[in-house]
Amino acid sequence: MILNLFKSAVFMRIRNFMSLMFYVKNLFTAAILIFVIIDIIIPSFADSAPFHFPLIKIGVEKAESPDQIATALEIIALLTILSLAPAILIMMTSFTRLIIVFHFLRQAVGIQGSPPNQVLVGLALFFTFFIMTPVWNLSYENGLRPYLDEEIDYKKAFTETVAPVKNFMLINTRENDLALFIKAAKINRPKTKDDVSLLTLIPAFVISELKTAFIIGFILYVPFLIIDMVVASVLLSMGMMMLPPVMISLPFKLILFVLVDGWNILSGSLIKSFNV
Repeated sequence: MILNLFKSAVFMRIRNFMSLMFYVKNLFTAAILIFVIIDIIIPSFADSAPFHFPLIKIGVEKAESPDQIATALEIIALLTILSLAPAILIMMTSFTRLIIVFHFLRQAVGIQGSPPNQVLVGLALFFTFFIMTPVWNLSYENGLRPYLDEEIDYKKAFTETVAPVKNFMLINTRENDLALFIKAAKINRPKTKDDVSLLTLIPAFVISELKTAFIIGFILYVPFLIIDMVVASVLLSMGMMMLPPVMISLPFKLILFVLVDGWNILSGSLIKSFNV
């Protein structure tokens, strides 16, 4: 017993010593490589033309005209909009409904990892671009292009650019959802659609999209749930209680979705569900 313990201790010491020697050897090799690289690179820099490091200056100077201040404010506003671009893409477009419906479809079929999240997000993005392109074209033609051509000022450009997007959200927003946020904001009831504030319209549009996506998800679940119930009843009647029904029903759900051309039907229904 004591001899075995002594052998184990000696073996551990030898292994630790060998590991230390291997580490020192690798460190020594790395140091040699670094010195060789430095020896090669430094003479080449010395023989070449002198390298001048750029000087970056950030300061506050006196503006000579109001136009300079306006330009600086426009740049700050543009950078702010770019930083909020992901939120704008998700909250003010069709992306929310699309990605939730695709998620419900994957859950209903019963394949948790396929299609992967990257594929679903990419598909939802391209569907969003396809659906929102007419709206964005109107925003560009009515607001952004005249502003770039210096035909209108930035206030008019903002109003004309937002108007098509605002109209899209109004068409796809339920009245009771919009009334909820108008009442919560304690503002007067808007008389026209132009009087609706984005502060109340955006959250109303989002919860309307969530409700619509959940309704579509329920409709998607029903046929696959029926298949699961039939397969579970058949297995129970045959006495195969230990066999998971999901394992048997998955091929039937896949073949049903393929035979009815599910992707074509779902894609067409989602595109038609938006009023553009």
